[in-house]
Formats: sequence, structure tokens, C-alpha cells
Amino acid sequence: MNRAARRRVLFWSAVVVIAAAGLAFSLRTTPLQADVTAVARGPLRVTLDHEGRTRVRERYVVAAPVAGRVLRIEMEPGDPVVAGRTVLARVLPGAPALLDARARAGAEAQVQVAAANLARARAQRDEAREASRYARAEADRMRNLNAQGLATSQQLDTAEADARVKARALEAADAAVEAAARDLDVARAVLYEGRPQAAGRVVEVRAPVGGVLLRRLHESEAVVAQGEPLVEVADLADLEVIADFLSTDAVRIRPGMPVLIDRWGGASALNARVARVEPSGFMKISALGVEEQRVWVVMAFADPRDAWASLGDGYRVEARVIVWQQPDVLKVATSSLFRHGDDWAVFVVEDRVARLRTVTIASATTPRPS
Repeated sequence: MNRAARRRVLFWSAVVVIAAAGLAFSLRTTPLQADVTAVARGPLRVTLDHEGRTRVRERYVVAAPVAGRVLRIEMEPGDPVVAGRTVLARVLPGAPALLDARARAGAEAQVQVAAANLARARAQRDEAREASRYARAEADRMRNLNAQGLATSQQLDTAEADARVKARALEAADAAVEAAARDLDVARAVLYEGRPQAAGRVVEVRAPVGGVLLRRLHESEAVVAQGEPLVEVADLADLEVIADFLSTDAVRIRPGMPVLIDRWGGASALNARVARVEPSGFMKISALGVEEQRVWVVMAFADPRDAWASLGDGYRVEARVIVWQQPDVLKVATSSLFRHGDDWAVFVVEDRVARLRTVTIASATTPRPS
């Protein structure tokens, strides 16, 4: 083989080697970068978190007992009150309303009707009194005749029974006269227009329970109707926490579950318990305009009163209901879990190679672990 032939063989051999190397390089699998995290053992809890607020269990709205003018309420919100002793408000009763001509004519006619009924009741009472007197006399006469053998026992019993009936009729007539007299007083009272009440007739409204004054619904002096709310009173030692959870989350919450009250302004979270899950839901429009079905969950504090003494009614808190927890479990990041068929799986790094491995999780829940 001459020199030119050897060069051609070497050239094409080199071309084949380079082409084979390029093909092998192009077919090589490119490694992907991945985030890895260490697996550790420790406590794990799964919570359902939602913003809530505090409220008093029993809120007492104190209303005006009579219509009139409520004087200025001097008490400030937060002032302590004692049941039955603290005066919350003072109401000056108003004078009766003036009557127009038509109303006055009707009221005067009612007075005349009541007077006529009273006269009729008195006449009926006089009649019943005479009947009762006659029946007693007849009973006495029959009693004497029976003692002389001139009247039978049956005649005596009949006379005595008639005397008792007439006596009861007289009592009923007396009661009818009394009722008719009161009806006349009522009819006359409608015609009474009256004058402004004196200062001594002020009605004092006292605290129904002990606690603090929550709100003043009327501060300045004003005219109020009977039953109009004036102030709110409650005992802040009887606070609870409420939060509206999605109905799909509320079905997993049970009374007695532990709760952490967080982000309330204190140095550490407070302990509470689920008191009840209300059976009726309601619709709420979210900030994104989505209709959501929500359910109120009520929680009671488990810590002593001193731990949350600075909380009041309507304060914002974050409630974290613990639906599952274990003190010692093998923990992996939730982002590393994925479905592999019907199983859960993760990638485990062995010899710098990620290998698929199926796992069994203790709580297949989607809430954020803490």
C-alpha cells in the first residue's frame, strides 16, 4: 500500500471515529438539576388555618324601659359595672301625646260607655244583694220550721243551697263593679294629656349583669322610644373565638379538637379547643368574587384568663385547628410527594442518581403542615 492510500485510510478512519463520538454525545442523556432536601424525624401536625375574631358568649343589649328623653350617658366603654347596682342610663319619661279632635271625641265616648257599664254593674250588684238577703232569710225560716217538724229536710237543704248560690252571685256582682270602675279609670286616663314629668320621676336603668360596658349606642341626650337599645354590657372573662371555615374543611373539624390561637398580638400562641361546629352554613363572596359556602366554628380558650386578659370583643386572631398530629414521624417536604398510579412516591438520591421509590404517608391531607 502506497503512501497516498494509507493517508486516505487514516483520514476516513478519523472521520468515522469523530462521527461516532458526535453521535454518542448527541444521544447521551442530559442530567437535570433538582432541589434535594434531607429527610428527618420529628413531630408533625396538620392544621386548618383561618382568620377569626373574638366575641363574648353573652352580650346584653340594655334598652329604654319607657319612652322619653335619655339623659347623657357619662360612662365610658370599658368601665366596670356591677349587676343590679351600676346605673347605666337615666330616662326621663315623656308626657302623653296630644289628642286631635277626632281622637278626643272617641276617648270621651269611651268614658261615657265605661260610666254606663259601671252604673249597670252597680244596679246588678244591688239586685244580687237583695236576692242574697232574701235567700238567707228563707233559709233561716226553713231551719226554724224544720226544727218544729213543719218542714222536711229536703226543703231545708234546698233553701240553704239557694242561699249559697245567691251569696256567690253577690260576690261576682261586686267583682263586676270593681272591673267596671277600673275600665272607667282607663278611659279617663286616655283623656289626660298631662305635663312634663318632674325630675324626681327619672327612671334609672341598671346593669343586668356584672362585667364591663362594651358600647354606648346613645351618648348624648336624645329622645328615645320604648325598647330602643342604649348600651351593651358583657363579661370579657367569657370570651370565645369564631372563624368561618370552608364547608369542605369544616366537615373534618370535630368538637374537642385542639386549636392554636396565633397572631393575636401576644408573645406566644394560645391554646383552645373546638366547642362546636354550627350545623348551618352560609354563602360568602371572596375577595376574588368567588361564591363560597362557609361554616362558623366556635372555639373556647383552654389557657387561664391571665394568658389572654388583654383580648377584648371583636379582636382579630388566626385560628389553627389541629386535625392530625404525631410526636415522632419521618418527615419529607410536601413538594417532593407525587402520585405514582394509586400510590404516593418520592425520588431518593442514591450515588448521585435519583431513584423512584413508593412510600406510605400517615396523613393524606392537603393543609399546610406546621
